[in-house]
Amino acid sequence: MELGVLGFVIAGLLVGFIVGMTGVGGGSLMTPILLWFGVNPAAAVGTDLLYAAITKGGGVWVHHSNRNIDWHITGWLALGSVPAAALMLWALKGLHTDPRALNAIITQSLGVVLVFTALAVLFKKPLLACAARLSGPAPRLSPRGLNALTIAAGAVLGAMVTLTSIGAGALGTVALFFLYPFLSTRRLVGTEIAHAVPLTLVAGLGHASMGNMDWTILGYLLVGSLPGIYLGSNLSGRVPETVLRPCMAVMLASIGYKLI
Repeated sequence: MELGVLGFVIAGLLVGFIVGMTGVGGGSLMTPILLWFGVNPAAAVGTDLLYAAITKGGGVWVHHSNRNIDWHITGWLALGSVPAAALMLWALKGLHTDPRALNAIITQSLGVVLVFTALAVLFKKPLLACAARLSGPAPRLSPRGLNALTIAAGAVLGAMVTLTSIGAGALGTVALFFLYPFLSTRRLVGTEIAHAVPLTLVAGLGHASMGNMDWTILGYLLVGSLPGIYLGSNLSGRVPETVLRPCMAVMLASIGYKLI
């Protein structure tokens, strides 16, 4: 096996292992790793989006079987995110004739979103505790108002994920908890994963139609990620979360700062 091929397989193994252990970090780690390998920023984002759609697709089946998905919330999120993804793809297509400008925008946006993701990972527990305190004993919004905010949150996530391939995991989960503080954690995670699949699929196919895709690299990443996710899932909980989350947050913030 060539050294470059082995590197992509190991990258998939590493990211799959971390995702299996922590449940976050897929796009946040994979896109910077692809950039480190010298992959064009636009191609790195497009490849990672389809990688996420495929790997999270299996998670949807498991969560649906365990009744961990609120399809009502998933639908409202998708109502905002999918059109926003299409609009962002349209805007990126307009920049496609100037690759340098396109790559510069993607790189800068990656850096900013990585820093915010690092903060969300590091301060996840305080953020969730704050949302629980603000929720009160009864719902704060009318059903119509809550649906409108869910669509708006989906639109922000759709634009952000399409541009950078990052944000659907950590930031999406925090947004959902603020909107639905009474939703159990397992249903919150399952709903976020279910929403991420159509979003990353639409965004990934859109990037692929513009040529922002490396199908060979995608195959190598998947070869490594499948055993990585299996191993990480089996070791989940054996390493304290108080150790894992700060380490991941520092790593993401460092990568984001460097890209900015």
